[in-house]
Amino acid sequence: MTFISRRMRVKNSELNQRRQSATPRGVGVMCGFYAEKADNATLWDVEGNEIIDFAAGIAVLNTGHRHPRVVEAIENQLRAFTHTAYQIVPYESYVSLAERINDCAPIDGPAKTAFFTTGAEAVENAVKIARAYTRRPGLITFGGGFHGRTFMTMALTGKVAPYKIGFGPFPGSVFHAQYPNALHGVSVDDAMASLERIFKADIAPDQVAAIVLEPVQGEGGFNVAPPAFMEALRALCDEHGILLIADEVQSGFARTGKLFAMEHYSVKPDLLTMAKSLAGGMPLSGVVGRAEVMDAPAPGGLGGTYAGNPLAVAAAHAVLDVIEQENLCQRANELGQHLQEVLNQARTYCPAIAEVRGQGSMVAVEFNDPQTGKPSPAFTQDVLTRAREEGLLLLSCGVYGNVIRFLYPLTIPDAQFSKALEILSRALGR
Repeated sequence: MTFISRRMRVKNSELNQRRQSATPRGVGVMCGFYAEKADNATLWDVEGNEIIDFAAGIAVLNTGHRHPRVVEAIENQLRAFTHTAYQIVPYESYVSLAERINDCAPIDGPAKTAFFTTGAEAVENAVKIARAYTRRPGLITFGGGFHGRTFMTMALTGKVAPYKIGFGPFPGSVFHAQYPNALHGVSVDDAMASLERIFKADIAPDQVAAIVLEPVQGEGGFNVAPPAFMEALRALCDEHGILLIADEVQSGFARTGKLFAMEHYSVKPDLLTMAKSLAGGMPLSGVVGRAEVMDAPAPGGLGGTYAGNPLAVAAAHAVLDVIEQENLCQRANELGQHLQEVLNQARTYCPAIAEVRGQGSMVAVEFNDPQTGKPSPAFTQDVLTRAREEGLLLLSCGVYGNVIRFLYPLTIPDAQFSKALEILSRALGR
């Protein structure tokens, strides 16, 4: 079905001209078309063109565009009140959402949760909590990791372009270790040795507040932390009194086949950050962690004017209901397995495929030049372009820009998913 705009006021080309005049070039825009309407896994632009959405607002829409339960929850809250500032006049829905997260998050012992607005805010506040609890300044993160666009989270991010160019200097006491990546020759032992080198050359372990990592790197290429690495990190943190912070801003809420990616491991973090698909398109983030750690900042040390906005909180309650009632964790595993099968079959006609990897529906394919073996961002962009020309929206990632990640709504209908995979196969060269 093709959506025909009721307004049809402008064309995509006209809007592009207006955008270039009205907004700064630093706000990079990937697509040349403009959204008019969306439903589940489908977007329609202002000219009525239909697009299958495998980007989902950068992993925000695990429950799809405008899920009826989410829309209903927002509408009901809208009729009650839209804002009081939780720190001024609190409301029950914030408290009950914190209780739900505390019950399901992979945290040892009693847990507490605080809500914010963006993923970067969640990570910033996790750092504040860790420093308040440990009374230490140091932070260790990993090459290829992405943690946000604020100054602290840019410092934590292990990828220069486009996030850090021209913005330094960044906050100090932040150090980057290697993240395991077998395809690029980095073993678990190599990664752990890089941490030991930091302790010898840069900062003593008793000055490190936290080690921050994504259990599945997002912008870095959907690299999955091996279980042995996570276990070694937990042991290292326990040995030196360092907190382990899991950044699940992109991997959370059923994307990996579990509510949180950390549930795939035998160890648990001290703090866990969340955002993106938490509220089905509404701006909401949070930090959950061990109760005694979360209580370290003094009253007033955490918060924000819009933190835990009631409309977003209402949406998050609905998202958790949908994940449970529609079995989206199981759905993520089923869809992801099918996608990986299609991608592995594509190796027979697409020699540029270097690796297919992922957990659940957090799946990626990496491309290298078949002749040189070097990363091939050019081929990656060709695949993205060919897919987009046929109505399939995909995103790239990776330190070298040579990875395609798949972030379709987990609610996507089977027939539409099959159609998307047919387009993908053609874009890969079938």
